[in-house]
Amino acid sequence: MRVRINVTGIVQGVGFRPFIYRIATRNGLNGYVKNRGDAGVEVLLEGGKSAIQSFIKDLMEKKPPLAQIHEISRAELEGKEEYAEFSIHASSNEKELSGSIIPPDIAICSDCLKELRDPKDPRYEYFFITCTNCGPRFTIIEKLPYDRENTTMREFPMCSFCQSEYIDPSNRRFHAQTLACPKCGPHAYLTTQDGEVIEHNDPIREAGRLLSKGFILAIKGHGGFHIAATATKDRPLDRLRKTKHRSQKPFAVMARDLKAIRTFAHVSRKEAEFLTSYTRPIVLLDKNGDYYLSDLIAPNLHNVGVMLPYSGLHCMLFDKVSDPVFVMTSANPPNQPIIKDNEEALKTLGETVDYFLFHNRQIAQRCDDSVLRTHGNNLSFIRRSRGYVPAPIRLRKKSKQCVVALGGELNNTVCVLNENKAFVSQHLGDVENVETRELLENTLKHMVNLTNSKIEVIVCDLHPKFTTTAMARDLANENKWKLVQVQHHYAHIASLMAEHDTDEMVGVCCDGYGYGANGEAWGGEILLCSRETFDFKRLAHLEEQPLIGGDLATRFPLRTAGGILAKRTDVKDWLMQNQQHFPYGKKEIQLIIDQLEKDHSIVKTTSCGRILDAVSAILGVCYERTYEGEPAMKLESAAVNGKDVLKLEPIIRNNTLDTTQMLYEIYQNREKNRTADLAFSAHMYLAKGLSMLAMEKASEKGTKAIGFSGGVACNKILALKMRIAVEAVKFPFLVNEQVPAGDGGVSFGQAAAAGFSKI
Repeated sequence: MRVRINVTGIVQGVGFRPFIYRIATRNGLNGYVKNRGDAGVEVLLEGGKSAIQSFIKDLMEKKPPLAQIHEISRAELEGKEEYAEFSIHASSNEKELSGSIIPPDIAICSDCLKELRDPKDPRYEYFFITCTNCGPRFTIIEKLPYDRENTTMREFPMCSFCQSEYIDPSNRRFHAQTLACPKCGPHAYLTTQDGEVIEHNDPIREAGRLLSKGFILAIKGHGGFHIAATATKDRPLDRLRKTKHRSQKPFAVMARDLKAIRTFAHVSRKEAEFLTSYTRPIVLLDKNGDYYLSDLIAPNLHNVGVMLPYSGLHCMLFDKVSDPVFVMTSANPPNQPIIKDNEEALKTLGETVDYFLFHNRQIAQRCDDSVLRTHGNNLSFIRRSRGYVPAPIRLRKKSKQCVVALGGELNNTVCVLNENKAFVSQHLGDVENVETRELLENTLKHMVNLTNSKIEVIVCDLHPKFTTTAMARDLANENKWKLVQVQHHYAHIASLMAEHDTDEMVGVCCDGYGYGANGEAWGGEILLCSRETFDFKRLAHLEEQPLIGGDLATRFPLRTAGGILAKRTDVKDWLMQNQQHFPYGKKEIQLIIDQLEKDHSIVKTTSCGRILDAVSAILGVCYERTYEGEPAMKLESAAVNGKDVLKLEPIIRNNTLDTTQMLYEIYQNREKNRTADLAFSAHMYLAKGLSMLAMEKASEKGTKAIGFSGGVACNKILALKMRIAVEAVKFPFLVNEQVPAGDGGVSFGQAAAAGFSKI
């Protein structure tokens, strides 16, 4: 009997061909296995019917732990048997099927870590130790099939020792494409800030010692450079903040192990599970009472982003020092992609760092660290990137057409939706400059090629002036693709409906800004959304509030606070008391007062983010936004140990939640109550008001699901309090768990909105 089997899914780069070889020979079958150019695997089997059936059972039940089988197609062949044994054939460039993908980068496995520490092992202390079960995948591949010559490992021909393991079916490095050792593989080296090589027989551990002494280093990883420093000394971190012009944005840290993390942060069972998983994300953890790291790591925040080492190099950094933690934050200029090339790093970071720890393997694909937090047992992505990309989000329904979506303008990702698989790219950043636009274009092409997708529709935001909107128009004309534009907040809720396979939902969408269907600035919306009809209705929203100075008000929230409070009281004296928080002091405040008196040509917004910003400014928590979401994040931190002292009942008129009175109450009580209590009271008012509106509208419309999305949905207090209220009346409360609730999930929502509707 002769049978050809094609397997699709994540089946390249996970030890799948060696696995097929072993189960085929175990069942006494002849034939071959080979990788295909469409990221699938082809198997030809010759043997008895029962042996083939046993093979297929093993295929389903014993596959490698990192493999994902999406589909198996089987065809019986005519003719005589041709093979005397089973072997692994050279890969083909055939591209017939679509939707397969190579795996994400995978953290160092326990077997490799054990060998790294074993003086008798040939790879003892070798930083680039990997096997079929671990190491970089997505960041090294340039094209399919996943073979060494198509990756950046082609520059390192295997030595005889590595070659012997590569061809040995009993070895776990059998056909491992990243296979290398100190003799033939990449090497690490240390340089000064000018690029002068420092001769040292142990450059990685020397880098660790330099960090411990207080020096700043740029360290090349799998998907780009990190900037690293000690986590317990203020001086290097203060210098780093000044040279990077990053006065407040939190730094991520890397701890040597879970025990070290527990010395400064609370770690739940679920958080420990994520921290130690092969994806090794940054997890936002609450600081504990013994927190001893520098306050400059996460200024005025109750939590800190922590990850564990995910490569041999990271593990070795801690070997010769007592430091339990190092700062390890992405190296990228403001609003630009993470740096990946050695020359680029020297040019860009030479004045920021004291030393460079390089290696000589090229990085094919930039990829930042993933960031997440937990809301109880629920996962909430802040950034979905390394460790997760390009693995698909598998959906229960198939898309009506093959779609690519370009996302919004901030925290950008792109998404390819191919049947029931959504391939969301790594975090790309803000599309505000040539570098990020170029990265977006290259990533789009790479994702389409990797998934062998035949694009029919391209999707973008409704905003007419976004870079992504112009790019989508150009690509639509160039490739004869259909162009579809999706309103920003509908895209957020569409991502929820796709994740949870819901055809209709009342969605609460709260963020900083989105271009509304009427051309106005939205950001606190209650929408009735339908997946089938590609349609939504705006049922309710937060009260429109003035943004005095437009974008300036998003940076300096006292402008927003003053504009809102002016509806209830004379704010001039109060603003003058805070003149030091305005760039131009009294002169600027007078201009604001003049604008309020004229009350025309002032941009207005329903943004929930701007309300949180205004509360933050009134309470003196944050007067300037130096990074995305800063005032709201610091307000959440201020509210963590607070109580609802105001107990305000939501004021709802004409499907609008009043926010002016709430803000006025905060203002009136700011000297009578603790900041923590007033911050918590503001959260409670918004949570109660939004959930009341959502439940009311869901009951009116007969809708069975309520969802919460948008950047504000990352706020743990709001999400929890809304969940309690909604679930108390037996409505399911749905949140994003597979993509970020913020703008990193917009491309997925756009693709779902276009792919599952009748357009």
